[in-house]
Amino acid sequence: MTDRSVIRLSCRVIIATLLAVVPFCRSECEAAGAPTYDLIIRHGRIIDGTGAPWFRGDVAITGDKIAALGVLDPCATAPVVIDAKERYVAPGFIDVHTHCEDDLLSMPQAENFIRMGVTTVVTGNCGGSYLRLDEAFTSMTSKGIGVNVASFVGHNTIRNAVMRNVARDPSTTEIAEMKRLVRDAMKAGALGLSTGLIYTPGICSKTPEIAELAKEAARLGGIYATHMRSEGIDVINALDEALTVGLAARIPVQVSHHKIVAPFRFGQTTITLAMMDSAREQGIDVACDQYVYTASSTSISTMLPDWAVEGSRAEVRARLQDPPTREKVIAGIIEERRDKSGRKDLGYAVVANCRADPSLNGKNILQIARERYGDDSWHTQAQVVVDIVTSGGASMVFHSMDEDDVQRVACYPNTAFASDSGIRAFGVGVPHPRGYGNNARVLAHYVRELRLFPLEEAIRRMTSLPAQRMRFFDRGVLRPSMAADVVVFDLNRVQEKTTFAQPHAYAEGFDYVIVNGTCVIANGQLTYALPGKVLFGPGKTYDPDKICDGVEP
Repeated sequence: MTDRSVIRLSCRVIIATLLAVVPFCRSECEAAGAPTYDLIIRHGRIIDGTGAPWFRGDVAITGDKIAALGVLDPCATAPVVIDAKERYVAPGFIDVHTHCEDDLLSMPQAENFIRMGVTTVVTGNCGGSYLRLDEAFTSMTSKGIGVNVASFVGHNTIRNAVMRNVARDPSTTEIAEMKRLVRDAMKAGALGLSTGLIYTPGICSKTPEIAELAKEAARLGGIYATHMRSEGIDVINALDEALTVGLAARIPVQVSHHKIVAPFRFGQTTITLAMMDSAREQGIDVACDQYVYTASSTSISTMLPDWAVEGSRAEVRARLQDPPTREKVIAGIIEERRDKSGRKDLGYAVVANCRADPSLNGKNILQIARERYGDDSWHTQAQVVVDIVTSGGASMVFHSMDEDDVQRVACYPNTAFASDSGIRAFGVGVPHPRGYGNNARVLAHYVRELRLFPLEEAIRRMTSLPAQRMRFFDRGVLRPSMAADVVVFDLNRVQEKTTFAQPHAYAEGFDYVIVNGTCVIANGQLTYALPGKVLFGPGKTYDPDKICDGVEP
């Protein structure tokens, strides 16, 4: 017996002790030749993921596939039978925007994700990924993972490997090498190309370069996912650039974590969403994703002017320690945050994790300026930002959005809900709560409390919509022969327990989570099973240069 078989068997034993098994009359059923399955979910309110109304029924699973759906033979048997007791039964949630690279190898259960119903994560976003995806996928498969995983290849990763962090256009040789790396990643199974155009070295790139690389991904069936060049004062031009790439490369565009972060631009989601609708009418396949909070989270270095972060870490640090240049950087922070964006101060920027000085965790920049310097002037606040970057940097939480914009994007039918989170090490730092609560917040706050949209629509945007966007055509809908990724939840009990002040708390109400036919959460308890799979993009098997029937396509 293999190690994986032992794990699977031991998990079945654990699950059997946790589940309430529905009784049945074995002798009568055996005489009737009743069907047998590996797992049955009885008496559920089934939401199939399409947006259609829920219906009462049962779900049967054999191996890693859904075997039957609807009203099953009452004599059907299985080693594991879950009585849903009128709870909702839905496809497992698909999170199209995560950052789970090394985390998935060190914390393979991905507990913060599965405890809010997520069974598939897409990583490699915002321009950052493994360079050698083939090696990463092999490691994940050999070590075992608790969720399904797919990945983009990151533009920043590729550009850094070829050109390092320099502000210039690539040479003909360099663009050819970057295209080769995109092609290799696509053939290894990448979903497509991602960009992070507020990060280095992506901020150094121009639209034609991105379009050339996107064309290479498109040749192998890829998608273009973009953290746009601006989500603030220049958001309209940034979205126009993303659509330009989509048109030039003839590639589907996924606008990552769509939002508006500049007070002077609050309300302009009416414009950006209309732009996406207009683009679709013109034949550009564009949609977006979103986490449902008024705060974002990323590195403090994004608060610096673009020119200040060019080069190696040592070069950036030396630049910030040069007094005249330091003052220029401080002036740039003030200009961008106060004069252009409309911020009254930097109190919206909260330290999530500062390795050099953990005492800063949970404090905002305005508070630190007052405590450290006894001064809350704009110059002193900007100085605190430069100090933290110089000391090694920090991850931040930015309370930078307007709830009306968040709700407007949430109501947009082409928005998938995604966390923009990594796997959380429980108790470490003061991270954004989205990594523990995003899906739960959609269901508890926006569906149950505010009634912004029906439950079935919320489930569609967590299941079949992201599956369609990422080309996971065997997942995202409850149908026979589809992958057996399933979540059973009690809408009345679903709740995010995490807050910005106390972010480490798992979501509640998700009683059973099944990945490829195996329970990873059973009766609310972690089973430690690792049934996840790597989901490959079409380039893994598709060869556009292949000659078919003597005709070159």
